[in-house]
Amino acid sequence: MKTVYNEKHVLHDPKQNRAETGMVEYFEKPSRAETILKYVRDRKLGPVLAPESFGQETIRKVHKPRYVDFLEQAHARWLKAGMEDTLFFPSVSAMQHPAAREPRAIFGQLGLYMADCYVAFTKTTWEAVFASACTALTAQKIVAGGERAAFALCRPPGHHATAATAAGYCFINNAAVAAQAFIDQGAKRVAILDVDYHHGNGTQDIFYERADVLTVSIHADPADDYPFYMGHGDEKGAGKGEGFNVNYPLPLGTNYKTWAAALDDGTARIRKYGPDALVVSLGVDTFGGDPISQFKLQSPDYTDMGARIAGLKLPTLFVMEGGYAVDEIGLNVTNVLAGFEAGK
Repeated sequence: MKTVYNEKHVLHDPKQNRAETGMVEYFEKPSRAETILKYVRDRKLGPVLAPESFGQETIRKVHKPRYVDFLEQAHARWLKAGMEDTLFFPSVSAMQHPAAREPRAIFGQLGLYMADCYVAFTKTTWEAVFASACTALTAQKIVAGGERAAFALCRPPGHHATAATAAGYCFINNAAVAAQAFIDQGAKRVAILDVDYHHGNGTQDIFYERADVLTVSIHADPADDYPFYMGHGDEKGAGKGEGFNVNYPLPLGTNYKTWAAALDDGTARIRKYGPDALVVSLGVDTFGGDPISQFKLQSPDYTDMGARIAGLKLPTLFVMEGGYAVDEIGLNVTNVLAGFEAGK
Protein backbone atom coordinates (compact mmCIF):
# COMPACT_ATOMS: atom_id res chain seq x y z
CA MET A 1 0.00 0.00 0.00
CA LYS A 2 1.37 3.41 -0.97
CA THR A 3 1.53 6.12 1.68
CA VAL A 4 1.48 9.81 0.81
CA TYR A 5 3.30 11.94 3.37
CA ASN A 6 3.40 15.72 3.50
CA GLU A 7 6.60 17.19 4.98
CA LYS A 8 4.96 20.61 5.22
CA HIS A 9 2.72 19.41 8.06
CA VAL A 10 5.39 20.69 10.49
CA LEU A 11 4.48 24.25 9.45
CA HIS A 12 1.39 23.92 11.63
CA ASP A 13 2.71 23.68 15.19
CA PRO A 14 0.76 25.97 17.55
CA LYS A 15 2.02 24.37 20.83
CA GLN A 16 -1.10 25.52 22.73
CA ASN A 17 -4.80 26.14 22.35
CA ARG A 18 -7.41 27.70 24.57
CA ALA A 19 -9.69 25.29 26.47
CA GLU A 20 -12.11 25.36 29.38
CA THR A 21 -9.25 25.44 31.90
CA GLY A 22 -7.13 28.01 30.05
CA MET A 23 -4.22 27.46 27.68
CA VAL A 24 -3.44 23.75 27.24
CA GLU A 25 -1.08 21.58 25.19
CA TYR A 26 -1.94 21.32 21.50
CA PHE A 27 -2.40 17.57 21.20
CA GLU A 28 -2.51 17.64 17.39
CA LYS A 29 1.29 17.91 17.17
CA PRO A 30 3.83 17.13 14.39
CA SER A 31 5.19 14.08 16.23
CA ARG A 32 1.90 12.31 15.49
CA ALA A 33 2.61 12.15 11.76
CA GLU A 34 6.33 11.56 12.24
CA THR A 35 5.70 8.54 14.47
CA ILE A 36 3.21 7.06 11.99
CA LEU A 37 5.70 7.54 9.15
CA LYS A 38 8.40 5.72 11.10
CA TYR A 39 6.12 2.73 11.63
CA VAL A 40 5.05 2.68 7.98
CA ARG A 41 8.71 2.46 6.97
CA ASP A 42 9.81 0.07 9.72
CA ARG A 43 6.99 -2.35 8.89
CA LYS A 44 7.67 -2.03 5.15
CA LEU A 45 4.03 -1.43 4.31
CA GLY A 46 4.94 0.06 0.94
CA PRO A 47 6.52 3.09 -0.73
CA VAL A 48 6.19 6.57 0.75
CA LEU A 49 5.44 9.33 -1.76
CA ALA A 50 5.39 13.10 -1.59
CA PRO A 51 2.12 14.84 -2.48
CA GLU A 52 1.54 16.31 -5.90
CA SER A 53 0.44 19.91 -6.42
CA PHE A 54 -3.24 20.60 -6.99
CA GLY A 55 -5.34 23.70 -7.36
CA GLN A 56 -8.26 24.64 -5.12
CA GLU A 57 -11.12 23.64 -7.43
CA THR A 58 -12.12 20.48 -5.57
CA ILE A 59 -11.64 22.13 -2.17
CA ARG A 60 -14.01 24.92 -3.19
CA LYS A 61 -16.66 22.40 -4.21
CA VAL A 62 -16.99 21.08 -0.66
CA HIS A 63 -16.14 24.30 1.19
CA LYS A 64 -17.69 27.72 0.63
CA PRO A 65 -15.29 29.89 -1.38
CA ARG A 66 -15.41 32.76 1.13
CA TYR A 67 -14.37 30.37 3.88
CA VAL A 68 -11.40 29.15 1.84
CA ASP A 69 -10.47 32.79 1.18
CA PHE A 70 -10.59 33.42 4.92
CA LEU A 71 -8.26 30.51 5.69
CA GLU A 72 -5.79 31.62 3.06
CA GLN A 73 -5.75 35.27 4.12
CA ALA A 74 -6.50 35.21 7.86
CA HIS A 75 -2.98 35.50 9.23
CA ALA A 76 -1.97 38.36 6.94
CA ARG A 77 -5.18 40.23 7.77
CA TRP A 78 -4.61 39.63 11.48
CA LEU A 79 -1.22 41.35 11.25
CA LYS A 80 -2.64 44.13 9.06
CA ALA A 81 -5.19 44.82 11.81
CA GLY A 82 -2.27 45.68 14.10
CA MET A 83 -2.13 42.46 16.08
CA GLU A 84 0.99 40.60 17.17
CA ASP A 85 2.35 37.64 15.23
CA THR A 86 0.99 35.04 17.62
CA LEU A 87 -1.86 32.58 17.99
CA PHE A 88 -5.34 33.96 17.58
CA PHE A 89 -8.80 32.74 18.50
CA PRO A 90 -12.33 34.13 18.15
CA SER A 91 -13.59 36.33 20.97
CA VAL A 92 -17.12 36.53 19.55
CA SER A 93 -19.33 33.87 17.97
CA ALA A 94 -21.97 33.94 15.26
CA MET A 95 -23.52 30.89 16.96
CA GLN A 96 -23.68 29.28 13.50
CA HIS A 97 -26.96 31.08 12.81
CA PRO A 98 -27.96 30.49 9.17
CA ALA A 99 -28.69 34.20 8.70
CA ALA A 100 -25.32 35.34 10.09
CA ARG A 101 -23.70 37.85 7.75
CA GLU A 102 -19.99 38.03 7.10
CA PRO A 103 -18.50 41.14 8.74
CA ARG A 104 -15.66 43.09 7.15
CA ALA A 105 -13.53 42.99 10.30
CA ILE A 106 -11.12 40.07 10.72
CA PHE A 107 -12.15 39.90 14.40
CA GLY A 108 -15.76 39.21 13.43
CA GLN A 109 -14.78 36.74 10.73
CA LEU A 110 -12.90 34.65 13.30
CA GLY A 111 -16.18 34.06 15.11
CA LEU A 112 -17.97 33.25 11.85
CA TYR A 113 -15.44 30.79 10.44
CA MET A 114 -13.88 29.27 13.58
CA ALA A 115 -16.31 27.16 15.60
CA ASP A 116 -14.01 26.66 18.59
CA CYS A 117 -10.52 27.38 19.94
CA TYR A 118 -8.99 24.07 18.87
CA VAL A 119 -8.03 25.57 15.51
CA ALA A 120 -5.15 27.83 16.42
CA PHE A 121 -3.60 29.80 13.56
CA THR A 122 0.07 30.53 13.00
CA LYS A 123 1.85 32.28 10.15
CA THR A 124 2.33 29.04 8.21
CA THR A 125 -0.89 27.21 9.12
CA TRP A 126 -2.53 27.72 5.73
CA GLU A 127 0.50 26.29 3.90
CA ALA A 128 0.28 23.11 6.01
CA VAL A 129 -3.51 22.92 5.63
CA PHE A 130 -3.39 23.19 1.84
CA ALA A 131 -0.57 20.64 1.64
CA SER A 132 -2.67 18.27 3.75
CA ALA A 133 -5.51 18.52 1.24
CA CYS A 134 -3.04 17.85 -1.59
CA THR A 135 -1.89 14.77 0.32
CA ALA A 136 -5.45 13.42 0.29
CA LEU A 137 -5.89 14.27 -3.39
CA THR A 138 -2.63 12.54 -4.31
CA ALA A 139 -3.64 9.34 -2.51
CA GLN A 140 -7.11 9.56 -4.10
CA LYS A 141 -5.46 9.76 -7.51
CA ILE A 142 -3.54 6.56 -6.73
CA VAL A 143 -6.75 4.69 -5.87
CA ALA A 144 -8.66 6.18 -8.81
CA GLY A 145 -5.80 5.02 -11.02
CA GLY A 146 -6.43 1.40 -10.13
CA GLU A 147 -4.59 0.70 -6.87
CA ARG A 148 -6.57 -1.37 -4.35
CA ALA A 149 -5.83 1.08 -1.52
CA ALA A 150 -3.68 4.02 -0.45
CA PHE A 151 -2.98 5.88 2.79
CA ALA A 152 -3.06 9.69 2.97
CA LEU A 153 -1.02 10.60 6.06
CA CYS A 154 -2.77 13.93 6.41
CA ARG A 155 -1.95 16.51 9.00
CA PRO A 156 -3.76 18.70 10.01
CA PRO A 157 -6.75 16.34 10.04
CA GLY A 158 -10.07 17.34 8.52
CA HIS A 159 -13.30 15.62 9.55
CA HIS A 160 -14.54 18.38 11.92
CA ALA A 161 -14.27 21.06 9.21
CA THR A 162 -17.74 21.86 7.89
CA ALA A 163 -18.50 23.58 4.61
CA ALA A 164 -17.74 26.94 6.24
CA THR A 165 -16.14 26.46 9.66
CA ALA A 166 -12.85 25.24 11.10
CA ALA A 167 -13.11 23.20 14.30
CA GLY A 168 -11.46 20.48 16.35
CA TYR A 169 -7.94 20.81 14.87
CA CYS A 170 -9.48 20.71 11.36
CA PHE A 171 -9.49 23.37 8.64
CA ILE A 172 -10.08 21.64 5.28
CA ASN A 173 -12.07 18.39 5.26
CA ASN A 174 -9.58 16.11 3.52
CA ALA A 175 -11.89 13.08 3.38
CA ALA A 176 -14.68 15.15 1.86
CA VAL A 177 -12.32 16.64 -0.71
CA ALA A 178 -11.16 13.14 -1.69
CA ALA A 179 -14.75 11.88 -1.95
CA GLN A 180 -15.63 14.83 -4.18
CA ALA A 181 -12.63 14.02 -6.38
CA PHE A 182 -13.93 10.47 -6.87
CA ILE A 183 -17.34 11.88 -7.88
CA ASP A 184 -15.78 14.40 -10.25
CA GLN A 185 -13.83 11.60 -11.92
CA GLY A 186 -16.91 9.50 -12.64
CA ALA A 187 -17.83 7.61 -9.46
CA LYS A 188 -21.61 7.40 -9.10
CA ARG A 189 -21.51 6.72 -5.37
CA VAL A 190 -18.84 7.06 -2.68
CA ALA A 191 -19.01 5.97 0.96
CA ILE A 192 -17.14 7.64 3.82
CA LEU A 193 -16.58 5.51 6.91
CA ASP A 194 -15.44 7.55 9.91
CA VAL A 195 -13.87 5.42 12.67
CA ASP A 196 -12.49 8.30 14.74
CA TYR A 197 -13.54 8.59 18.40
CA HIS A 198 -15.19 11.94 17.67
CA HIS A 199 -18.15 12.31 15.33
CA GLY A 200 -17.29 13.44 11.80
CA ASN A 201 -19.60 16.42 12.07
CA GLY A 202 -17.93 18.33 9.27
CA THR A 203 -18.29 15.45 6.84
CA GLN A 204 -21.93 15.03 7.82
CA ASP A 205 -22.54 18.74 7.28
CA ILE A 206 -21.00 18.76 3.81
CA PHE A 207 -22.93 15.77 2.45
CA TYR A 208 -26.14 15.88 4.53
CA GLU A 209 -28.35 16.74 1.56
CA ARG A 210 -26.59 14.57 -1.01
CA ALA A 211 -27.32 11.01 -2.09
CA ASP A 212 -24.07 10.42 -4.00
CA VAL A 213 -22.01 10.18 -0.78
CA LEU A 214 -23.05 7.90 2.09
CA THR A 215 -21.56 9.01 5.41
CA VAL A 216 -21.18 6.47 8.24
CA SER A 217 -19.66 7.52 11.58
CA ILE A 218 -18.93 5.44 14.71
CA HIS A 219 -18.15 7.71 17.64
CA ALA A 220 -18.66 8.77 21.23
CA ASP A 221 -22.17 9.91 22.06
CA PRO A 222 -22.22 13.68 21.40
CA ALA A 223 -24.35 14.13 24.51
CA ASP A 224 -21.16 13.38 26.44
CA ASP A 225 -18.20 14.39 24.30
CA TYR A 226 -16.95 16.59 21.47
CA PRO A 227 -18.29 17.82 19.05
CA PHE A 228 -21.45 17.72 21.23
CA TYR A 229 -24.03 19.19 18.85
CA MET A 230 -24.14 16.68 16.01
CA GLY A 231 -23.81 12.93 15.67
CA HIS A 232 -27.04 11.56 17.12
CA GLY A 233 -28.63 8.41 15.76
CA ASP A 234 -31.70 10.14 14.37
CA GLU A 235 -29.67 12.37 12.03
CA LYS A 236 -30.26 10.53 8.76
CA GLY A 237 -29.81 13.21 6.09
CA ALA A 238 -32.24 15.64 4.51
CA GLY A 239 -33.76 16.30 1.09
CA LYS A 240 -32.06 14.15 -1.54
CA GLY A 241 -29.69 12.99 1.19
CA GLU A 242 -32.35 11.52 3.45
CA GLY A 243 -31.30 8.03 4.46
CA PHE A 244 -27.68 8.53 3.40
CA ASN A 245 -26.24 9.62 6.76
CA VAL A 246 -25.73 6.94 9.43
CA ASN A 247 -24.48 7.61 12.98
CA TYR A 248 -23.49 5.14 15.69
CA PRO A 249 -23.17 7.15 18.94
CA LEU A 250 -21.65 4.87 21.58
CA PRO A 251 -21.33 5.32 25.35
CA LEU A 252 -18.12 6.40 27.03
CA GLY A 253 -16.02 3.38 27.97
CA THR A 254 -17.05 1.35 24.91
CA ASN A 255 -14.86 -1.73 24.30
CA TYR A 256 -13.96 -3.32 20.98
CA LYS A 257 -16.68 -5.96 21.03
CA THR A 258 -19.37 -3.29 21.15
CA TRP A 259 -17.50 -1.03 18.75
CA ALA A 260 -16.97 -3.84 16.23
CA ALA A 261 -20.69 -4.66 16.25
CA ALA A 262 -21.35 -1.08 15.11
CA LEU A 263 -18.65 -1.45 12.45
CA ASP A 264 -20.26 -4.64 11.14
CA ASP A 265 -23.63 -2.91 10.86
CA GLY A 266 -22.02 0.10 9.21
CA THR A 267 -20.15 -2.00 6.65
CA ALA A 268 -23.35 -3.89 5.89
CA ARG A 269 -25.02 -0.57 5.08
CA ILE A 270 -22.08 0.43 2.90
CA ARG A 271 -22.25 -2.89 1.06
CA LYS A 272 -25.97 -2.39 0.41
CA TYR A 273 -25.32 1.15 -0.83
CA GLY A 274 -22.92 -0.24 -3.46
CA PRO A 275 -20.34 2.55 -3.72
CA ASP A 276 -17.62 2.72 -6.34
CA ALA A 277 -15.04 3.74 -3.72
CA LEU A 278 -14.61 3.93 0.04
CA VAL A 279 -12.93 6.73 1.99
CA VAL A 280 -12.01 5.84 5.58
CA SER A 281 -11.54 8.71 8.02
CA LEU A 282 -8.93 6.90 10.08
CA GLY A 283 -8.79 8.13 13.65
CA VAL A 284 -7.21 5.92 16.31
CA ASP A 285 -8.20 8.03 19.31
CA THR A 286 -10.54 5.15 20.17
CA PHE A 287 -7.43 3.65 21.82
CA GLY A 288 -7.76 3.03 25.56
CA GLY A 289 -4.64 5.09 26.30
CA ASP A 290 -5.63 8.17 24.33
CA PRO A 291 -5.27 11.30 26.51
CA ILE A 292 -8.45 13.05 25.34
CA SER A 293 -10.79 10.14 24.55
CA GLN A 294 -12.75 7.54 26.50
CA PHE A 295 -13.07 4.32 24.50
CA LYS A 296 -11.20 1.13 25.40
CA LEU A 297 -9.84 -0.31 22.14
CA GLN A 298 -6.41 -1.97 22.34
CA SER A 299 -3.65 -2.17 19.73
CA PRO A 300 -4.50 -5.69 18.42
CA ASP A 301 -8.09 -4.55 17.81
CA TYR A 302 -6.93 -2.27 15.01
CA THR A 303 -5.63 -5.21 13.00
CA ASP A 304 -9.07 -6.81 13.16
CA MET A 305 -10.65 -3.46 12.26
CA GLY A 306 -8.58 -3.27 9.09
CA ALA A 307 -9.51 -6.83 8.13
CA ARG A 308 -13.22 -6.11 8.56
CA ILE A 309 -12.96 -3.01 6.37
CA ALA A 310 -11.12 -5.05 3.75
CA GLY A 311 -14.10 -7.39 3.66
CA LEU A 312 -16.01 -4.74 1.71
CA LYS A 313 -13.74 -5.47 -1.29
CA LEU A 314 -13.80 -1.83 -2.37
CA PRO A 315 -11.13 0.53 -3.70
CA THR A 316 -10.21 2.16 -0.39
CA LEU A 317 -8.55 5.42 0.58
CA PHE A 318 -7.45 5.82 4.20
CA VAL A 319 -7.25 9.47 5.33
CA MET A 320 -5.57 10.21 8.65
CA GLU A 321 -7.69 11.95 11.29
CA GLY A 322 -7.25 11.85 15.09
CA GLY A 323 -5.23 9.88 17.61
CA TYR A 324 -3.25 11.59 20.35
CA ALA A 325 -1.42 8.82 22.21
CA VAL A 326 1.78 9.56 20.33
CA ASP A 327 3.78 6.59 21.63
CA GLU A 328 1.17 4.14 20.31
CA ILE A 329 -0.25 5.98 17.31
CA GLY A 330 2.19 4.49 14.80
CA LEU A 331 1.48 0.94 15.92
CA ASN A 332 -2.28 1.44 15.94
CA VAL A 333 -2.45 3.08 12.51
CA THR A 334 -0.19 0.55 10.84
CA ASN A 335 -2.11 -2.28 12.48
CA VAL A 336 -5.22 -1.07 10.63
CA LEU A 337 -3.34 -0.88 7.34
CA ALA A 338 -1.64 -4.26 7.83
CA GLY A 339 -4.95 -5.85 8.83
CA PHE A 340 -6.54 -4.45 5.70
CA GLU A 341 -3.72 -5.76 3.50
CA ALA A 342 -3.92 -9.22 5.06
CA GLY A 343 -7.69 -9.37 4.81
CA LYS A 344 -8.25 -8.03 1.30
